[in-house]
Amino acid sequence: MITIKNERELESMRQACKITAAARALAGEMVRPGVSTRAIDQAVRDYIVSQGAKPSFLNYNGFPASACISVNSTVIHGIPGGYILREGDIVSIDVGAYYKGFHGDCAATFACGAISTDAQKLIDVTRQSFFEGMKFAKMGFRVQDISHAIQTYVESNGFSIVRSFVGHGVGRQLHEEPEVPNFGHPGRGPRLVKGMTIAVEPMVNAGTHEVRIQKDGWTVLTADGKLSAHYENTVLITDGEPEILTVTEGL
Repeated sequence: MITIKNERELESMRQACKITAAARALAGEMVRPGVSTRAIDQAVRDYIVSQGAKPSFLNYNGFPASACISVNSTVIHGIPGGYILREGDIVSIDVGAYYKGFHGDCAATFACGAISTDAQKLIDVTRQSFFEGMKFAKMGFRVQDISHAIQTYVESNGFSIVRSFVGHGVGRQLHEEPEVPNFGHPGRGPRLVKGMTIAVEPMVNAGTHEVRIQKDGWTVLTADGKLSAHYENTVLITDGEPEILTVTEGL
């Protein structure tokens, strides 16, 4: 069942999303050569806790960290550890914070030092595809109107959209209905109504859209070893333009 949030609930959710967005920005500032993914995860955890919130991902279905940190050909759900970031890496960081009964969820891909022009294009197209989808994140449209806009933009730029994982509703639960694919046919899926909150998160690959899951049960890699990028925000459907709840300047 799709949950519609009232104004009181939305106020709490805005606070959760503000913490989440700040944690993403903090993590992004730490992306530079010589920094371990474990150090970034610890900083994310410390910040979220300092705000009186809880990391949404920590122990979620057994996930062992507070942030998903996915480097280069890792699409999503990368487990932070001893990996030391290197010049030229691209680093996708996905974070969530739980505050006053609600979750925020957002992600972005960051450049580690100087990266290739192809890698930068992948990051830029992935981010812009989200905003192409936002043109249809309005009352009266359907979920797959967002999906189709994302897919069309990504594929027109020569990249592929991951199909094995999708966006989702978010609120009292980290994952709620409806599913929000990043591909699809316009005019399909649930109709968007005021008070819906959804996490829209294009995952874009430089090569094939196919992925494979590592033996740890979490880490998702591109099937061909090529780069992947990720961009996500929590979005509120209003009676006008969508409200991006996890927005921060420059992200």
